[in-house]
Amino acid sequence: MTATYTFDIFSTLDGYANHKGDWGGYWGKQGPEFLAHRAAAYSEPLRMVLGSKTYTSNAPFLAPGFDRSLFDEWITHMFDSPVTVLSNRLTEPLAWPGTTIEPGDPVEAVRRLKAESDVPLRSHGSLMLNRALLNAGLVDIIEVTVFPVISGATGVDRIFDGADDFDLELIEARTFDTNTQVLTYRPTRHG
Repeated sequence: MTATYTFDIFSTLDGYANHKGDWGGYWGKQGPEFLAHRAAAYSEPLRMVLGSKTYTSNAPFLAPGFDRSLFDEWITHMFDSPVTVLSNRLTEPLAWPGTTIEPGDPVEAVRRLKAESDVPLRSHGSLMLNRALLNAGLVDIIEVTVFPVISGATGVDRIFDGADDFDLELIEARTFDTNTQVLTYRPTRHG
């Protein structure tokens, strides 16, 4: 049996994953329904798959003495999950408990993980990695959370720049807190 790989990403309506403005986390648009949905999505056993940049940006939050009560519940679940970091530059040991490094070709590493994992694989962020995996046909599900903002002046990291063309089958669409949409798609290469 092959494990399902989900590319989970936050987005503005205009397709940015991050910002350089004063929006704050979630662009300031998170609400209790959305946060409960995220906590439920991350409460089941899973293995996180991250690129080195995403791992490195999260690692400081795992330092001894960091106050974990500052995190939303889903983030705590994510930090408690086993992680595979696909990197040729990082070396063990890593700060994130339960983390292993897979050097070499990330496409081959994820192909092997999908064949061997007994839990679903999930990646939050890691744009360059997930575009490569999408182009290689290894992403089974794309879950896009669209926050109700346009960050044309302050947006950075366009999500799908460099991706091939894909048709998307909508599996589920949900609205939380009257304005945040979570869209779940199954991608199929176009053409």
